[in-house]
Amino acid sequence: MNILFVGNSHTFFNDMPRTFARLWEAQTGETARPIMLCHGGQGFTYHVREYFELRFDLLFGGFDVAVFQQKAHPFAGSEEEFEAGKKLAELSRKGGVKPVFAMTWAEKAHPENQAKMDGFHRRLSEETGACLSPVGPVWQRVLAKDPDFPLYFADGEHASVYGDYLIAVTHCRLLSGQSCLDLPAVGCDFFDPEKQGIREAETITTLDEEKCWIIRLAVEETFAEMGIGERK
Repeated sequence: MNILFVGNSHTFFNDMPRTFARLWEAQTGETARPIMLCHGGQGFTYHVREYFELRFDLLFGGFDVAVFQQKAHPFAGSEEEFEAGKKLAELSRKGGVKPVFAMTWAEKAHPENQAKMDGFHRRLSEETGACLSPVGPVWQRVLAKDPDFPLYFADGEHASVYGDYLIAVTHCRLLSGQSCLDLPAVGCDFFDPEKQGIREAETITTLDEEKCWIIRLAVEETFAEMGIGERK
């Protein structure tokens, strides 16, 4: 599967797309080719404005899926951003690429913002027919069980290595339509000096299995609660 991740720093932290590829291969036996089109601090309107950059990838990149992630902190949920999200879904389909919107997570200091994020993405899905990857709802489920669970980076906004594992598992569960409970506990820690190499083997981090099990279980519970089924 060829997959394009379009977003910002919340997309590229801890090499999340590569973690997704490792998990996808472990779950499906298929090879995943992840590519990023990400600019720090930018939202949907930016990617629509830089139309030719995105157009080229959608038209000539040979992608099966595009996962779009909105600017999250502060959350850019304006009507302008909403209309830009609709254009992104339309552009994807014109290029023969399946659009998916990643539901963002609220910053640690303002969990009340999750409802606004969820509403924005649910409405976007309803009006475009695009799938939602329920990252934010899974994130909040984990924190509801353990408020001290280490999902956040030190700034209380970006994801830690466990937060990015959660994101990658959620995407994998959505796109494969298969249970994520047996996925391996692997990721990449952006800020570990020993994991900043160029070679593949230098970037792999073995994570705590107990923590990863809690995440995988929360993903399955969220998908069951939201009625998200198998891949189409």
